Amino acid sequence: MSALQDQTLGLIAGNGRFPFLLLDAARAHGLRVVVAAIKEETDLEINERAAREPEFVRVHWLSLGELSKLIEMFQREGVSRAVMAGQVKHKQIFSSIRPDWRLAKLLLNLRTRNTDMLLGAVAKVLEDEGITLMSSTAFLEPMLAAEGVLTARAPDETERCDIDYGLRVARGIAGFDLGQTVVIAAGACVAVEAMEGTDATIARAGALFRTLEEPASTLERRLTVVKVAKPKQDMRFDVPVVGLPTIEAMQAAGATCLCVEAGRTLLFDREAMVKAADGAGIAIVGERGLPMTKE
Repeated sequence: MSALQDQTLGLIAGNGRFPFLLLDAARAHGLRVVVAAIKEETDLEINERAAREPEFVRVHWLSLGELSKLIEMFQREGVSRAVMAGQVKHKQIFSSIRPDWRLAKLLLNLRTRNTDMLLGAVAKVLEDEGITLMSSTAFLEPMLAAEGVLTARAPDETERCDIDYGLRVARGIAGFDLGQTVVIAAGACVAVEAMEGTDATIARAGALFRTLEEPASTLERRLTVVKVAKPKQDMRFDVPVVGLPTIEAMQAAGATCLCVEAGRTLLFDREAMVKAADGAGIAIVGERGLPMTKE
């Protein structure tokens, strides 16, 4: 590996703040970053960042379907290691985006088109081309959730019971790569995440509760959100993430408790997130995950 390659990191950027946090962390390590910005997902603000630091940040825009272009660009820029940061909406797999020949071949060979299968196959193609995909938390480990209560208020007895039940349900669906989040109320599962993402799942649970007749209900009107990693979580992609928007979605939905998996969930804007949760009376707790399983 040349000195330039050793100092260069490829960043495959999805949506949200994750790519910018990763960019900051990589720069703090003295790395030159080559960004593969996804036209359908990445915030245009990434161009402003590159304009401010042209000697350290280069941005190339490409479509989700252009796997060959991604590989050729990274090779041309001397990238031999890369990270994925930022969400790519799961529904994009079924969108009208046209895959190039390399991605089309990859898709045809997949048994199922879930996140793990698709991104795992992409990682293998990159590896075959001399580009190692690193853990997306490699530079962000301080942002991983700690174990224990993270807010001023701890979960009460009812929320604690919902957490215990929610963890069993969430780990079950995560094992099938269906989603990582469930919303629970009084021992009942109100919503399960699929392709829509965490915040949309929380909003759906809140909307469902608003349709219940007042005042009688067999369910207590408090929602507990539980988010976990997959049993075979590949830390190179699709790592669980929560942040201030999660708390805002919970507050709008009437949710009062958030449980995340300690050591495997990234907390973005932790200080602002906890402050907002405390202001809304929301409890946040990090729970130790089950041991990682392997194939």
